Amino acid sequence: MYFRIVQFTSIIVEKAVEALSGFPGIGKRTALRLVMYLLKRPETEVSQLAESLIKLKTELHLCEECCNVSDTEVCAICSNTMRQADIICVVEDFSDQMAIESTSQFFGKYHILGGLISPMDGIGPDDLNIQKLVERVSLNEVSEIILALSATVEGDTTMYYIAKKLQSLNVKISCIARGISVGGEIEYADEITLGRSLMHRTSYNI
Repeated sequence: MYFRIVQFTSIIVEKAVEALSGFPGIGKRTALRLVMYLLKRPETEVSQLAESLIKLKTELHLCEECCNVSDTEVCAICSNTMRQADIICVVEDFSDQMAIESTSQFFGKYHILGGLISPMDGIGPDDLNIQKLVERVSLNEVSEIILALSATVEGDTTMYYIAKKLQSLNVKISCIARGISVGGEIEYADEITLGRSLMHRTSYNI
């Protein structure tokens, strides 16, 4: 049903609704409910929320090694000496990394691409952290690269490109088993399916 707000009695409320409705999956009706909820909360709670959002842009770093979001220059996973440094799991974004971590089936390290190759959207290899991955493999003792990308056209294209770039390096390249349905995205997979896909990964051949 189409929802239209005819007139606000407050420009402040109107601007807040407009800002929130710009979020993915949030329409004007939901945005208005959120604004009304915030109006009823204590000022300190709303201030903490606002401060947290500002810090996302002002204090958050990208890890120098894996390109994941981090509070420090090197993230907690990369600096953890208990992780298997010679196995790197390549994912599209940090949400996929978090999904894999929740399975408790992977104990290596990660590399965040920051997206997938998608010519239709104007995203090419140079827009992603692919060259940094190649440098990482060439400069360190890496025994295996696990390509944990979504089973989509963009995911398959990106896997093929990465495999070609790493072909001359002495590293095993594998991909997660297709327990993830074709067209499915990693971050929405349930933990059991995703965990089994990691455990039963197969060699990636080009």
